[in-house]
Amino acid sequence: MLRGAYRYRQRREAVARRPMPRHEAVERHIRSRIAGLSPGDQIESDAELCDLFQVSRMTVRQATQRLVAEGVIYRISGVGTFVGEPQVHRQMGQLRSFTEEMALRGMTVSSTVLTSELRAGSQEEITALRLAPQSNVVHVRRLRLADDQPMAIENVVLPPSCAWLLGEDLARGSLHQALTGKGFAPTRATGTQIAAIATEDDAALLDLPIGAPIFVERRLVTTADGAPVELTESRYAGSRFVFHIELA
Repeated sequence: MLRGAYRYRQRREAVARRPMPRHEAVERHIRSRIAGLSPGDQIESDAELCDLFQVSRMTVRQATQRLVAEGVIYRISGVGTFVGEPQVHRQMGQLRSFTEEMALRGMTVSSTVLTSELRAGSQEEITALRLAPQSNVVHVRRLRLADDQPMAIENVVLPPSCAWLLGEDLARGSLHQALTGKGFAPTRATGTQIAAIATEDDAALLDLPIGAPIFVERRLVTTADGAPVELTESRYAGSRFVFHIELA
């Protein structure tokens, strides 16, 4: 028993003494560097990192690939490497409103209401919400912000039984909280996500270049008894959002 414990301690100490792979050392260096910088600040070039760590350009590329994929840094060909915008990490697999997601990260949520109306529903909307032919729908379109930074454009369509929402303060309040308070608690959602590029309208509202990457999420939200209560399309600024997916 004692011999086994001694061997385990030896292995653990050997792992602790094992030198860190060079690409991990470069990655840690970059992460520590950008902690004190602002988005858009330039960091060392690949050549400077090669010289600093005495490694090959391939090793530096290995270190920076994941950081670029995460959006922590970005490259401009022929110019250099720069600090990216901080990103919000959203956990998939749980139905949370935008307000709840941002609150979990200590961010202050606000909205600009772009559209708030009762209008004729399209055939797609009427079918998804299981409404009678030629029904009206409640349409709310908002620009969602976190700490005053635009994050998403949200288009929400609801059944006419939710027309009371048009009298709610949706610039400062949570739509999901309002629905829950009236007995329409959102319980389950199904939907899709696709990659797209920012249109002129997206770019103007989200403060992005035209053609910048965005995520488009479409989902149908139902109550506990399976009744459709919300059909939503959200257009997220791709550089500010990371979606985490857990698979089993």
